[in-house]
Amino acid sequence: MSLQLLEIYAPKNFVNIEEIKENFSVISYWNFEEEKEKHLTRILLETNDVEPMLDYLESLPASEDDYQVMLLSVQTYLPRKKEKEEDKKKKLQRASRHELYTTVQGASRISVSYIWFIIFSAIVAAVGIIKSSPAIVIGAMLIAPLIGPVTAISFASVLGDYKLIRQSIITSLVGIGIPLVIAAIFSFFFDPPIYSDEFLSRTDIHIIDFIAAIVSGAAGALSFVKRNTGALVGVMVSVALIPPTVVFGMILGTGNWTKALVPFILLMVNVCSILLSAVIVFWLSGIKPNNWQDIQRANISRKLSLIFILTITVILVTAILFINVV
Repeated sequence: MSLQLLEIYAPKNFVNIEEIKENFSVISYWNFEEEKEKHLTRILLETNDVEPMLDYLESLPASEDDYQVMLLSVQTYLPRKKEKEEDKKKKLQRASRHELYTTVQGASRISVSYIWFIIFSAIVAAVGIIKSSPAIVIGAMLIAPLIGPVTAISFASVLGDYKLIRQSIITSLVGIGIPLVIAAIFSFFFDPPIYSDEFLSRTDIHIIDFIAAIVSGAAGALSFVKRNTGALVGVMVSVALIPPTVVFGMILGTGNWTKALVPFILLMVNVCSILLSAVIVFWLSGIKPNNWQDIQRANISRKLSLIFILTITVILVTAILFINVV
């Protein structure tokens, strides 16, 4: 049973603890008088009850300066509470929309460290592909921070946050554009490794590549939902994006536009598949805004995103089938 602690600094009458106890499954609570104007109320909740509680607090009539709320993770709690049978059958336990938004918003920004990690991963991936070394390519995947901005696009689409969508798209384009340029530069100094297994595997495309990208996107989205942004999930997303980008860049650097078509299609299939599966995972996880106006905008944004991504994916998958037949 995952627990979280809410700390609420607010005027004395802001929090009606009796009303909260009636409407939410409060495990425990504590009241402290910090000063004459404000009180500190601590409320212990299960993780799945945090989002409704935060929505309730946001709906209370007050200005932004009247109260502050902090959410803290609880590593352990004694005495231990026995888990009820109905609790074991609950839907997917996920972080609150508020936590996820903060995490995704941070991941969608371009920072100095983000750019450097992208540069390092691109160089390492290029070296691994030239030397036909899977170990070096996997090392590049561990460095690449692409899981954040790519899944942020899907998350923002589900919420209908167009500003976050634009920000995430720009960050993702930078994350793909830098390796493309670096790979093209590499092609001026090194001949394309046409006999490298790592190179050849990105110039040959099959439906199974689409399946791998779908699973990678779902795993990336699920890692956000479960607050488990581990390196292994990041590797799955990066494997689908960095190597085909580097191979695409290398071929572009030689000016061979015809041969660049397959790695380009592979890259686009992977991007669209990751976005599509991530939108579906976020949607099925119950992530949505809490007020009517935002919900309407989110419904439109989600439908448009699904239609747009699905259409492009179908076109690209058709292209894969055509390439394999020809």
